[in-house]
Amino acid sequence: MGTVRTGGDTAAVRTAEQWWEWFFRYGPYGLLGLATVISAMSADLVMSRTGMYVAGVLVPVALALQIWWSRIRHRPSRRSWAAPVYFVVRTLLAFVLSWCSPFFSMYAVLSYFDAGSLLSRRAARVGMLANAVTMAGSQCGSGFPPDTPTNWAAFGILFTLHGTLILVFAQIGTREAEHARTQLDIIDELESANARLEQALAENAGLHAQLLVQAREAGVADERSRLAAEIHDTIAQGLTGIIAQLQVVTSTAESDPATARVHLDRAAALARHSLGEARRSVSNLVPAALAHDDLPEALGKTVASWAERTGVRAECTVTGTAEPLHDEVGATLLRIAEEALANVGRHSGATRVGVTLSFMGDEVTLDVRDDGCGFDPVALPPYRGSDGFGLGGMRARAERMAGAVVVESEPGNGAVVCARVPLVPQQ
Repeated sequence: MGTVRTGGDTAAVRTAEQWWEWFFRYGPYGLLGLATVISAMSADLVMSRTGMYVAGVLVPVALALQIWWSRIRHRPSRRSWAAPVYFVVRTLLAFVLSWCSPFFSMYAVLSYFDAGSLLSRRAARVGMLANAVTMAGSQCGSGFPPDTPTNWAAFGILFTLHGTLILVFAQIGTREAEHARTQLDIIDELESANARLEQALAENAGLHAQLLVQAREAGVADERSRLAAEIHDTIAQGLTGIIAQLQVVTSTAESDPATARVHLDRAAALARHSLGEARRSVSNLVPAALAHDDLPEALGKTVASWAERTGVRAECTVTGTAEPLHDEVGATLLRIAEEALANVGRHSGATRVGVTLSFMGDEVTLDVRDDGCGFDPVALPPYRGSDGFGLGGMRARAERMAGAVVVESEPGNGAVVCARVPLVPQQ
């Protein structure tokens, strides 16, 4: 996004204002001086002796009026009454001076330019029509007053022409003034919009930087949570199994060396398996059980291996039409099953466990049922969405796949853990 360019338009408007300011400050002096010089040079042709005396008196008066106006024209407190007085007095002086010499009409023409800025709209038109009398009289050929019917006719025609031009140009000036005001308003609005846009861009840049920091922190936290869950579900459980096998070896080493050897081999196998899972967790790879098998086969092997280690009867059942699943979906369900079985082995005292994997159209469900001691789900600590282990860990894994985990149990009647996730096919 970019800002709207208004610098050129603003500069043009400001330049025009500066030019008119220069004209209204120095123009009256220049026109009055030029008219005086030309009138003096042609005095014998266009001025009577009385006219010379009158002009000699009124030119200094006009000069003094202009000096007075130059000093107070920028004072708002006095401009409201001084501007009309200045315009009226100057128009009368120009009328009398033009009566003395038609060349003073150059001074009178000022009223056409500044009537709109010195008077109200209606008064400005009246003032310009009054000035048209001066201009028409100075141009009719005989000066004031016209001395023949022909000169009177010429005066009437010239006055009508001046009046028409005044009305036409006044209307044009009004429209131009309104257009200029509209342009200035638009420029002001655009500059304000640019300022707001720049502020919004700065705020967006700050928010973007903040979001990047938050996203980086969230990514770090999520990776830590993933590694913690993987360590708990693989290495920690493997170490627990190794300890259990070594305890059996310790108790049977002297009485039954063959049994001790079997458990020692199991401990070594668990250690190798846990090491492999640790490496795969660090590399964010799928579980080793899914490296060569699909989920139903890997789940069946996991259940059988758990049953062999714990001595608890366990069965795995698959319902529906099995489909190849996305690696993340398969890994999520397998880890949930491993955690659920680990919880059964540690807490339930069950004698029988059933694991069911169901393909149900657009979702996959995993049910782990046991006939153990059960528990009261209400007594569990509330789930906060960030727990990395146990039931909280299973729920967090399912939620990452837009799924959910539901636990049903009651004391003395076993427990059921049900995980549901969307069926995302393998890419």
